[in-house]
Amino acid sequence: MSDKISTPQAATGLTPSGRRAPAPAVAAAAAVEPFTIDVPESDLLDLRRRLEQTRWPDELPDGGWDYGVPLTYVRSLVDYWQSGYDWRDQEKIFNDYPQFLTTIDGQRIHFLHIRSPREDALPLLLLHGWPGSIAEFLDVIGPLCDPTAHGGSAADAFHLVIPSLPGFGFSGPTHDKGWDVARTARAFAELMERLGYERYGVQGGDMGALIGPELAHADPEHVAGVHLNAATVGFIPWGEVPESELASFTDVEKGRLDKLKGFMANGNAYFNIQASRPQMIGYALTDSPVGQLTWIVDRMAAWVHGPIDEEALSPDRILTNVMFYWLTRTATSSARMYYENMHAQPNWGRSRPRVPVGVAAFAEDIAIRRYGEQGLDITHWSDFDDGGHFAAMERPQLLITDMRSFFDSVR
Repeated sequence: MSDKISTPQAATGLTPSGRRAPAPAVAAAAAVEPFTIDVPESDLLDLRRRLEQTRWPDELPDGGWDYGVPLTYVRSLVDYWQSGYDWRDQEKIFNDYPQFLTTIDGQRIHFLHIRSPREDALPLLLLHGWPGSIAEFLDVIGPLCDPTAHGGSAADAFHLVIPSLPGFGFSGPTHDKGWDVARTARAFAELMERLGYERYGVQGGDMGALIGPELAHADPEHVAGVHLNAATVGFIPWGEVPESELASFTDVEKGRLDKLKGFMANGNAYFNIQASRPQMIGYALTDSPVGQLTWIVDRMAAWVHGPIDEEALSPDRILTNVMFYWLTRTATSSARMYYENMHAQPNWGRSRPRVPVGVAAFAEDIAIRRYGEQGLDITHWSDFDDGGHFAAMERPQLLITDMRSFFDSVR
């Protein structure tokens, strides 16, 4: 899927130049332990059995994608899941990178930590969203960590920290209330301190595009800059846009507003369920791998730019992303983040964080600059007529180029 680079695994006690040393008093509580993905064979056998015993629904002969993911598409993907897809091959891809576990605020956090060969590289926290995972970033790891090996400049190098969000993937389920984006941001600020990074950048999409600005609020002394894609909340209007304001919209802004209206009318059923009854959808998704698959694929197909095909998202990419939810039984806990965000205390009236923010708005995104500027110090903005919600998988080079452009201004 992506080129690998050989980098040393970070050890808790090491303090290379420019990194903070962890406080001795919290060394025991701040343990960072190496981790290897090793899914029990019994879990894979259970998955195979469940796939073989799938009870298939009916569908209308001419329903297409309008009613949801078509049966013919799902059957084809499930057939590949059973006969062609190899989780062990995917597992090895991730295990070729240094992975770690630590506990912050009572929650297990799983993360990749990949040091660049260039010692003075800028540390960068890469944040996925829902229905994504760390699998989104496989094609950007090599070019970001070791740019000279991929036709870039050594000055563009990053040390990468790529966590699974609390309640997602191998971070495992959350076990108490309140894991919204603000609490997650505080946990990730602690993670970067625990790793000894004095100054770092943040890049996030989807839920990561909510956590990134929260990090600018939570840790402004150490966040050098925040780069976002697939941004929504904070970058869209609430309610109807007055005619007087609409008259000043550019064609691009009008197109984004139309996409937002379409989403609110026909595309946010998943949001309403996960934000109001996450436990209920959890029963279905945790019990049925085909249910988990289609719940995710429905959104991937809706948000990818163009058809969901080999060029955009291959079957291996789709299924690996689904496996991060299925194998870790995090369908419910990942959905809970929507509930926690919707039931969090409002934070109206906060001062604008003095942290530069860059935005890459791809063809399927709905972010509108004028709304983002109301709460953030936006110093960089790029509009693209290509790419979609999963930019790191769909158009990795476009995303990498835009990230380099923004972070060059804050290094």
